Amino acid sequence: MALDTTSTNDPMSIAFAEAEAAGRRGEVPVGAAIVANGEVIARAGNRTIELSDPTAHAEMLAIRGAAAAVGGQRLSGADLYVTLEPCAMCAAAISFARIRRLYFAAPDPKGGGVEHGGRFFSQPTCHHAPEVYGGLRAGEAAELLKAFFADRR
Repeated sequence: MALDTTSTNDPMSIAFAEAEAAGRRGEVPVGAAIVANGEVIARAGNRTIELSDPTAHAEMLAIRGAAAAVGGQRLSGADLYVTLEPCAMCAAAISFARIRRLYFAAPDPKGGGVEHGGRFFSQPTCHHAPEVYGGLRAGEAAELLKAFFADRR
């Protein structure tokens, strides 16, 4: 089944919808969606404040949901779409889950762990590195984050 990438039902648009919902809840607006076999099997937005859990990043919640959906810890044929470059913690989870491809919108020079910071997937201790495609709708994601933080200043 081919993915719909021309409407609000494409995986990155779903990730953006999750990010916007997170922002409305007062969370940093980051969203994620996981696709396997052409279907979105998990989606999530940040919930660190709501759950009082510093690990409740959108990527972590989506990975947990996808693992539950497939009934196992490996997501070898799955692709992750996220609105912000994953941090080192999320990059490690992506590696451990064996995610096939990572698509992210905005780079994160301060907190990113893929193209910035520790560059987790480039380390010799990384057991699995997904294919990485960054910068998809980066401007849109950056504006969402800027607006969120501007409202809090």
